[in-house]
Amino acid sequence: MSSEATTGAVTSGRPHRSRDGWRQWAEIAFFVTPALALMALFVAWPILTAARFSLYDWKGLGPLDDFVGFENYAEVLADSVFRDAVAHNMIIVVGSIIVQLPLGVAIALLLNRKMAGQGVLRTLIFVPYVLAEVIAGVIWFQLLQPQYGLVDALMNGIGLSPPEEGWLGTPEVALWVVLAVLTWKYLGLAVLLFLAGLQGVSEELYEAAQLDGASWWQTQWRISIPLLGPTIRTWCFLSMIGSIQCFDMIWVLTGGGPADATTTMATYLIDEGTNRHNYGIAGAASVVLFAIAFVMALVYQLVVLRRDTKEEAA
Repeated sequence: MSSEATTGAVTSGRPHRSRDGWRQWAEIAFFVTPALALMALFVAWPILTAARFSLYDWKGLGPLDDFVGFENYAEVLADSVFRDAVAHNMIIVVGSIIVQLPLGVAIALLLNRKMAGQGVLRTLIFVPYVLAEVIAGVIWFQLLQPQYGLVDALMNGIGLSPPEEGWLGTPEVALWVVLAVLTWKYLGLAVLLFLAGLQGVSEELYEAAQLDGASWWQTQWRISIPLLGPTIRTWCFLSMIGSIQCFDMIWVLTGGGPADATTTMATYLIDEGTNRHNYGIAGAASVVLFAIAFVMALVYQLVVLRRDTKEEAA
């Protein structure tokens, strides 16, 4: 083939590749633009608005003209109620993982076996998670009421004395009761994710372990749980972020009380903004909440989830 023909072929191929490239970028933009628009509208814009409010002493009426700079942040960080709220969030984060992780893994391993009524048991475990937080909160609020609540009636029936001020009215036990309700509510998600992870374990590994004489418990400990590692780490991340942002259930159950014993960062900023009309303080608290969640997510990504990324790349 002559050089002119070769040059012509190369030249004629360039516009075709160029058109394919523009078509790919157009397809990407078509599918990504709606998601980016929603992110900008419901995530980026509220964050920027809250950051703007946090720089003013604003009660919700009139223009933003009383600029105070970072005074709202100093007031929030100096507030003992907010510091206690951060501590309560951390207790919920650690407590949720410590309690739900072993329970979720154990239940998932049991439900992964063939047994009678397996479908019914899976449904019963998952039903609390699909209930709306407000509905679940109202149900437990009624169950935990002193004197006429079902929990107090059962305890009185077996000869035990419930707290005089009620489970949700006693500062020493209220946070732990809330943690127990949160465990009941979100355990189903952990079980569902772990069951999905177990479905990806090859049956050949179990058969090989049985041929080697391994018991059921040894098989789960040596094969199932290690291969469930990526799913467990992903669930821990979701549980951590959800615990930091926890609001609905606590607001319905206790409203942050009694005596701020169950206040979280989310209930603190809602109380300051909605009830006290301190929108500058609420904005500063929301920015601090976002910063804490972002830093924790980033550290978890770099320290824990990075391992899974390296394994996938390898």
